[in-house]
Amino acid sequence: CVRLLNATHQIGCQSSLSGDVGVLHLLESEENLDWVLRTGPNPPYMVILESTLFTRPILMKLKNGSSRVAGVLAVQPTSNPPEGFSPHTSCPNENTGVYSETYGPSYAHCNVTMWNPLGTGISYEEFDFPIFSVKDDNDTEVIRRCYMEHNRAVNGSTPQYPLCAMQLMSHMAAVTDTATCMRRNAPTFSLAPDGVCDPLGDANIWASTKPLNSSTKGHKDGVSVVIAATKLDSRSFFFDVAPGADSAATGLVALLAAASALHNATAELNRTILYTFFNGETFDYIGSSRMVYDMAKNDFTVDLDNIHSILEVGQVALGPDSRLWLHSDPVSKRNSSVNVETLVSNLQAAAAGLNLSLGEPNVTQPLPPSSFQRFLLERPIPGVVIENHQTSFTNKYYQSMFDNAEYLKLNYPPNLTPEEQLELVTDSAKVAPPWIGFFLNKMLYTFLVRVNNSWFDQLVKSDWTGVLSELMLYEINTSERKVKTTEPALMVQCILANLTGSIANITEGNCQDKKMDKDENMNKDIYSYLWVQGPVRPNSTERDSFCVRSLVRQSKALSPAFELSEYTSKNYSTWAESRWSAIKGRIFLVASHDLEMLTLGVGVGVLLMSLLLTYIVSSKADILFSSGREPTNATY
Repeated sequence: CVRLLNATHQIGCQSSLSGDVGVLHLLESEENLDWVLRTGPNPPYMVILESTLFTRPILMKLKNGSSRVAGVLAVQPTSNPPEGFSPHTSCPNENTGVYSETYGPSYAHCNVTMWNPLGTGISYEEFDFPIFSVKDDNDTEVIRRCYMEHNRAVNGSTPQYPLCAMQLMSHMAAVTDTATCMRRNAPTFSLAPDGVCDPLGDANIWASTKPLNSSTKGHKDGVSVVIAATKLDSRSFFFDVAPGADSAATGLVALLAAASALHNATAELNRTILYTFFNGETFDYIGSSRMVYDMAKNDFTVDLDNIHSILEVGQVALGPDSRLWLHSDPVSKRNSSVNVETLVSNLQAAAAGLNLSLGEPNVTQPLPPSSFQRFLLERPIPGVVIENHQTSFTNKYYQSMFDNAEYLKLNYPPNLTPEEQLELVTDSAKVAPPWIGFFLNKMLYTFLVRVNNSWFDQLVKSDWTGVLSELMLYEINTSERKVKTTEPALMVQCILANLTGSIANITEGNCQDKKMDKDENMNKDIYSYLWVQGPVRPNSTERDSFCVRSLVRQSKALSPAFELSEYTSKNYSTWAESRWSAIKGRIFLVASHDLEMLTLGVGVGVLLMSLLLTYIVSSKADILFSSGREPTNATY
């Protein structure tokens, strides 16, 4: 749990500069809180929370009694809680969407539909003590055993020293809000050369089905664009634990599959499809608001006038009924120029031949949280958001560590090797038509189970393999980290280029120089070039590398608030992340306070005696260390 800041306040957790130390206490039930908050004789306590007790009521009680709480250690369960768990708010991004007092006021603040009813909001609370998450493994068992042997009260007795204690260190450099931390980042103010916080920022990934010259910005005459969008990011309560299976992965896998299916039919399309993967949407629509901002300023390849319609893919993990819902904006539909009905009927006709049902919500309700809302803030545009829920989210683990492969039932027999798992078509992939189910399975396995596999390895640059971790995490980056683009964005860029591009028969040097031959200079403004590892040769460890030429591009996913230096903006995301020096913990045995005072007293006494003895010896040195002098007339 780390500290984040926005225009008005700070959220998250932190420790003191040297770390917080407390006596370990395993919370066995909510009734046992009284020991921590009132009656326990050895505060402050480092509280071990099993997953069933990691709830908002308990965390808020610990927060309110924080003078006796040094920190919290949350144990991750080995399986998802059946009742569901979402630390996000019940109304995601409610202050930065399209609905407000001036646009559909009756729909603002989730007045009609509470999208995330299981949301507890603890991800947006501030805790002045550290909260760490640990897996339920051997290390956790060592912590439990240390508690049981030294700290557990038996038959109401008081535990005797030495006691098992823990130190958690996660000091955050930034405080108060984004405006404060950005001011302290200024070289004339900051005492820390590296600053105290960084804006949340990353890269959007996009690709067009027809060539568009990226060197000329703004309106393109005769170009009509359909934006097919999804989001790249997710989050959870804990830093770097964001599997994002349904909230992010299902949408981007579905859009990648669509891009692959339409690749050979692009010549027959009378409009240009712009496949767009927005980054930072969890934090007040960072990626989509930046693209809209750039389009409005004629600083993007196309502008808002070029947009015909928008089709967004949200959470699309299918349930037993194989049903998806088409959500549209009830306010813009009142405008006669916004023809959503044709878009809906075309989608339903396309799904008619598939084992899939597309319906419209039977109640008048607003759009769910979606990137499409940021485009509607600029102008009315026809658009549809595809989701797997009619009203509230069906995802019981929205923006939590449990929104994972297990939730999507990506189950594999235990005796299979990783390569056999990659080739196995799971139940989640079987819902798709057979011609694409095998392909879907490879992407789901790559995005949710194991990044480093034989299928994905042949699609990436050789120097990217060391950057990617074993399990994908769908968290947005900060704009100043060494790896400027997050793993999901890198992966989508590689996969999308391979699915929609073509092999260019050129050398590695020309590929890296972004040109078909040494005399060509124009294609780099239209095409992107990627030298990929390629497949492994039979009976060899060497690969057949090649160059992929595609229409895949990156664009900034940094909030316009930081471009404009408007750190208190109400129109754009202002989220920033605090910097820290170290996040670590350790356990040890601690002596009683009386023994510590006795040890200190003995140490001070020895010091004083040493000083006194040194003074006496120094003052009598001429006597203690004198020797008989020889006569001055002594001769030899």
